[in-house]
Order: sequence, then C-alpha cells, then structure tokens
Amino acid sequence: MKKIKGSLLVLVMVLIVASVLQACSSNGNSGKEGGSNSGQNKQNEGKGNDPAPAPAPKGEKVKIKWATWGNPGELTRFQEFTKDFNAKHPDIEAELIPIPGEYEQKILTQLSGGTAPDIFYSGDATMVKLIENGSIEELTPLMDTPDSVIKKEDFFEGLWGASVRDGHVFGVTVDCNPMVLWYNKKVLKDAGIEESPAELQAQGKWTWEAFQTMTNKIRESGKYGYVLDNGWASTHSWVTSNGGQVYDENGRSVVYSNEKAMEAFRFLYDNVKQKNITFSGTLPKGQGGDAMFMSNQVGFVGAGRWYLPLFKKNAKLEYDVVTWPTNTGKKIEPAGIPTAYMVMNKASKNKEAAYTFLSEFVSKEGQVYRLQGGGNAVPSVSGADEVVMEGNLPEHAQLFLDAREIGYALTPSEAGIPGLSKDITDRFEALWLKNEDLDKAMKDIEELSNKKIDNYNKK
Repeated sequence: MKKIKGSLLVLVMVLIVASVLQACSSNGNSGKEGGSNSGQNKQNEGKGNDPAPAPAPKGEKVKIKWATWGNPGELTRFQEFTKDFNAKHPDIEAELIPIPGEYEQKILTQLSGGTAPDIFYSGDATMVKLIENGSIEELTPLMDTPDSVIKKEDFFEGLWGASVRDGHVFGVTVDCNPMVLWYNKKVLKDAGIEESPAELQAQGKWTWEAFQTMTNKIRESGKYGYVLDNGWASTHSWVTSNGGQVYDENGRSVVYSNEKAMEAFRFLYDNVKQKNITFSGTLPKGQGGDAMFMSNQVGFVGAGRWYLPLFKKNAKLEYDVVTWPTNTGKKIEPAGIPTAYMVMNKASKNKEAAYTFLSEFVSKEGQVYRLQGGGNAVPSVSGADEVVMEGNLPEHAQLFLDAREIGYALTPSEAGIPGLSKDITDRFEALWLKNEDLDKAMKDIEELSNKKIDNYNKK
C-alpha cells in the first residue's frame, strides 16, 4: 500500500513539473513572437497611433457605421448601396446613419464624445476643421496600396479643394456638381429669343453681352431674367468667367484689387439695378428660383445637376443647360463646383473594413450605382460619364462634363477660415438688398476677408 502511494506521489510530481515546463515554453514563445508586436505597439503609441484592433472572432461580422446628410431620394439610394455592399462582403456589416439636420455640429459633437461613425460625409469648411484637429485618417497611404480600388489620379484635379493638405489626401470627393445656367425654353421663346444659349455656346458666342440681351428681353416681357443666389459658387463663377481671381496665389482676397474681379461685380451690380438680374433674397415670400423657374416665371437659374430630379417631375417644363457666359473670347471658362467628401474617423476600430466601404462608395462602380437613372450629381471619378448622358436629359448634358473638366471646388483660402464664407455672404446680402455703393462694399469684403485670414494664420 505504501508502495502504491509513493508511486502516485511521483506521478503527481512528474505531471506538475511537465505542466510548469510547458507553461515556460509557451511563455517563452509568446515573448519571442509577441515581443516585436508589443514593441511595435509601444512605438505606435509614441507616434500617437492606436494599436491595431484585434480581429473579430472567426464567423463574426465586422460592423461599421457611416453617416451622411441627404433628401429622401438620396437616402433611399444610399440604403440600397449599403445593402448591396453587405451582400458582396459577408464579413462586413455596414449601417447607414442619416443625419438630416445640423449635420456639422452633430458630427463634431460625436467626434469629441467618441461616438462618431467610422466613415462620414464632410463639407468644405468641416473638412478643414477635421484635418486640423486630427480627427480623420490620412487616406494617401491606403490609396497608394496595390489592392486599393481607387487612386488619386482617378479623380479630377480641380475637385480636391480643402481635402488635400500639403499633398496629403484626407477626403475623397463622393461626386460633384459643376455650376451651369439652367434656362427655361418657354420663357425665352415668349420673350422673342430665337437662338438658344446652348447653340450660342457651341458657336463661341455665349458672352456676357448675349446674356444681358436675353435677360433684358425677358424682363421686358414681364418675367424675371436671372435669379442670383448668394453663395460662393455663383459669385466666384462670374469672376472666373471674366478671367479674374477671387484669391491670389498667396491665398489672400483680391475681389476689390483685381481688375477683372471688380469688372464682374460691376456687371452684376448694374444688371441688378436694371432688374435684368434679381437677387434671390428679394423674391416674393415663400418663392425660390427653382419654384419660379418651374412656373415659367424665370429665364435663368444657376445650379448644378441637383435640379434634374425636380425638373424631370414636371412633364410640361421645357429646359436645358448652358455653361457660364464668358467675357474673355473663349467658349468656356472655369466655374465653381460644389462638392462633398467622404472621410474616415481616425478613432475607428475597423479601419480596413471602413476603407473598403469608402473606396467602393467613391469608385467608378460606386458612383455609377448611385447616380444612374437621372441622379442629382456628376461623377468626380473618370470613366463614369455615361450616367450624365443617360436619355440625353437635358439635351446638352455634355456641358456638365465640360464644366467639370476645368472647374474648381471652393479654395482652402476661404473654406479653411472658420466663419469667413458666412461673413462674405452676409456682406453681399447687404450690398444687394440695400443698394449700397459697390466700391465700398467690395473693398469691405476684401479687407474683412484678409483680416480674418491673417488673424487665423497667426495662430
């Protein structure tokens, strides 16, 4: 009996020793294989980057969220895209989070609270804030990888705007909206105008003089010639259609000191006085340029392709588009292009999945999917132009593409200065509403802009 007990004791001791040796061996391997990773994590922490998140357990989906603004039609298409993406990627589950109002404020609040989505839309002004506060991921390294479905050179150069800082990409244009003039064929015909603006444009005769002649005839017929909106895309386009500058190469405002810029504002000012041009802020209460256009009260409105879905619903409406009239002898000059960007939250725990969604959303295939069937924008990526030419609607839809080729997004000179765009539009509103002296108003705008730019750059 004692012999058996002794044998059992030896056996137990052998098992204990074996267990200890195995643990030591395991810890030794862990230290050898994980030591490099741990050191790398410490190195990353020193650089301000979080350690790579642990992969999801096998069989579980990686969940990501993305956010955007949008009207009901846009959101329906976005939901369809998200559902289609999830079907193509069974290992990823993307969820759309619509933010219908106060978008920028809500996104910034979510970012500061650590609850922001993995990827989301950003406007020009927000883009600059996000870059400066370090809350979004630089996309250049991801776009440069061999397996990325998008490359920087796939997108039109003039559209990067505020999304690029010192050559580094922080956001990608989701699509774009080159500014053109929509014209009401019936209003022009009723005013006795026989040659269409698009025909004149093709002949190189679509000039400021031709535009003024038409708006004058429309006014004499009892209708509104052109509704001028108070925004950078409209005002800047008049300056560049005259070969002028709004900001110089140093990023300073020259709206008063640049001769061509002042000539453009003088043209607008004189035509507002003559009532060939109507400032949108003076339209009848509750009426906008688009509504009055559809009721055949306005000859011209400036906008991007976002009017197409609305105008298509009115079967009796006769309309077409033309590029901005020029005063330089050229058929076409650069005009503004409103755009938005998709960005990635730097704090995302699933960056690989997030970039997969982002890159497919803005890719050629993604933009075709979202914009086909009479969409409200123009592709920002090359190779997707067929969606603009569908059904040849409007008749001169090609002009959207021509305008995109040479147009420009809002410059960082303005977008990058908090509150500057609002200050400028407020000052323009006072000019148009109160019939102020043009020279004084433009001098004020240049001075207030440069003061704000200088103060911001001193920080």
